[in-house]
Amino acid sequence: MNYRENYENGIKILKDISKDEAVLESRLLLEHVCGTDSNTLFAHPDREVSSDEETRFTELLRERATGRPIQYILGSWDFMGLEFNVNPSTLIPRQDTETLVEEVMKYLKDGSEILDMCTGSGCILLSLLHYSNECRGVGADINPRAVSLARENAAKLGIEAEFVESDMFESISGKFDFIVSNPPYIESATIETLDCKVKEFEPVAALDGGEDGLVFYRILCNECGKYLKVGGMVFFEIGYNQGESVKNLLQDAGFRDIRIVSDLAGLPRVAIATAP
Repeated sequence: MNYRENYENGIKILKDISKDEAVLESRLLLEHVCGTDSNTLFAHPDREVSSDEETRFTELLRERATGRPIQYILGSWDFMGLEFNVNPSTLIPRQDTETLVEEVMKYLKDGSEILDMCTGSGCILLSLLHYSNECRGVGADINPRAVSLARENAAKLGIEAEFVESDMFESISGKFDFIVSNPPYIESATIETLDCKVKEFEPVAALDGGEDGLVFYRILCNECGKYLKVGGMVFFEIGYNQGESVKNLLQDAGFRDIRIVSDLAGLPRVAIATAP
């Protein structure tokens, strides 16, 4: 089969598992195997696909058909216009989280110091550093494999950042202008209802926010003030139904100028507040 025939065959195989994404995913997997780009399908649909390429493409299609996220199969994914390495030790970077980055960028100043708590792949902190001038950042995560991946992404992107293994603020010192976090915030009982590609393949520890989904927000609200400079700000990604709860936690901890910002879908996505 030539290039287009392989692509169309991939769509047929993926249509049951990825539905509306089958067209995109077939193309991405074929490009990954053949070392091509999006122009190839249109400019060179008759391109010969070698037997080794076809075999590898079929293997990846079967892997995706098991439900394994395409991001883990490809080993990388785009976030904020940057390509990040991903693996099952961290959550897959999501477009929803770009709202968090975009909100922080509205307040960043040259030379700002940023702490990214629960950093995962490092995509939030590294994006902020990439799109700012002379800012410095520390990313913290309890998972040593996540810390290793974040360091790998920093090296890949040529961005200087410090990543530390830390159980929340345990290994953190100093004060910051901004503390950002996308913590685990799914209610424990809700995890079983999530899409299979999330609950079966992404790390549960990075999803589970306890019985009410607020465990890590309580820690953040109670501890952030100790690590913020005067006038420092916090930015938390939140679940669609957590705006009022997180706002109350911030108020109880003495934060001021509290706002809840919605994402492009109109759902509450980011909690913003200024230090007590």
